[in-house]
Amino acid sequence: MRAGGGVVWRDNGGVFEILLVHRGAQDDWTMPKGKPDRGESDEDCARREVEEETGLVCELQDEAGEVRYIDGYGRPKVARYWWMRPLHGEFAPDDEVDAVEWLALPDALARLTHAHDREFLANLRQ
Repeated sequence: MRAGGGVVWRDNGGVFEILLVHRGAQDDWTMPKGKPDRGESDEDCARREVEEETGLVCELQDEAGEVRYIDGYGRPKVARYWWMRPLHGEFAPDDEVDAVEWLALPDALARLTHAHDREFLANLRQ
């Protein structure tokens, strides 16, 4: 399985913040990501999934890296992430994502539910 997603960031008055999403069905906090549609590139998937989950249209920047883990169904998964800067849009909760939150990096690390996400984001700081 593969997925594309974004490390959506902003400078909030000199504070570097990351946008996290809360998925109600899984009751977890993570970075926005999802599976590609048939024939969709990972980059296009990342853009689409970030917009679907956050309501934000974002500028795709450099690739941030990938996370490899076993998903909730026991399948190996690779999620590729890109740095993304929001251009416009607004969040509206839905069945998949019920909340989003901008957090300073230390707070984002503490909020992330999954160890593989925390490790990935912590390594981006270096």
